[in-house]
Amino acid sequence: MSTLRSLNKTLLAAGLAVATLLSPLTSQAAEKLKIGTVVWAGYGPFYVADKKDLFKPHGLDVDLQFFNDPALIPTAMLSRALDGGMLTYDQVVASVAKGLKHRVVMPIDFSNGGDAIVADASIQSVADFKGKKVGFNPLSPSDFLLAYALQQNGMSDKDINAVNMTPEGIPGAMASGNLPVGVTYEPNVSQILSMGGGDKFKVVYSSKDAPGLITDVLVFDEAVIAKKPAAIKAMMQGYLDGLAYMQAHPEESAEIIGEVLGVSAEEAVEQMAGAYNIPLAEMGKSFTPGDDTHSFHGSGAIIAKLLKDNGQIPTIPDFSKTYDAQFTEALAQ
Repeated sequence: MSTLRSLNKTLLAAGLAVATLLSPLTSQAAEKLKIGTVVWAGYGPFYVADKKDLFKPHGLDVDLQFFNDPALIPTAMLSRALDGGMLTYDQVVASVAKGLKHRVVMPIDFSNGGDAIVADASIQSVADFKGKKVGFNPLSPSDFLLAYALQQNGMSDKDINAVNMTPEGIPGAMASGNLPVGVTYEPNVSQILSMGGGDKFKVVYSSKDAPGLITDVLVFDEAVIAKKPAAIKAMMQGYLDGLAYMQAHPEESAEIIGEVLGVSAEEAVEQMAGAYNIPLAEMGKSFTPGDDTHSFHGSGAIIAKLLKDNGQIPTIPDFSKTYDAQFTEALAQ
């Protein structure tokens, strides 16, 4: 992962705008949102919107705060160091199960191979993980993907030698030969696959094998939703504008996203293929109750069972309390 970046901006004017959800923020006083995020290709529309000042027409100033460890973002939200965060849905399920009032306001993207379990060439399948060191970040998407992969192969964390490690620490550990299996996400996956001439490591299991289970989402606490609804709506409009800009200007957008990822535009395009950004017309599927894994109810049931079985949450939450669909509904009108 590239060096942490601070994309700070100044307020466009003094004071905070007070507005209703369906009314735009006033142009005289831009409101500010401090949002926790990580370096991830699926967040490209936000990076483009930030670079091209696409939040500004909606009267919003967004301060993206980059974290090395996504597991730290919910804690920062709880302390009010952040207004909101870009998380994965399993993190929200865990937070709500523990009594926090974090709510998804918008699905951002589905991981489509961007999260992966990478192993040295001698390992042929998930079954070969038995008894081996597996590096991953506990209580993170890496943990969830690994747990699901093990479950699908009739195994559990008791069958492996778990090593607590951040996603960014995986490439170095594997390069040193001390770690045969690691769970991480782009750009770390591509970095690992390119080491040793390109034939030393391979992807054994990825989010392509678990479609819809790893969904990136925009999250705010209930108190922030009540206090800043117009700002939240404006941020979502900026995302949609960023997505439209990416489609209209793919080469420039790849340059912008590559700069954030710390890779070339060509490499950024490759990494972006590992995530599917969700357009407004498809966002409603995530909030619609159903067994499909693209629904928060369907994927939530699988996520919550795995988390509870692993002792990470005390109980399975009510999935309708993990999201607030009012913003996508308002934008779709």
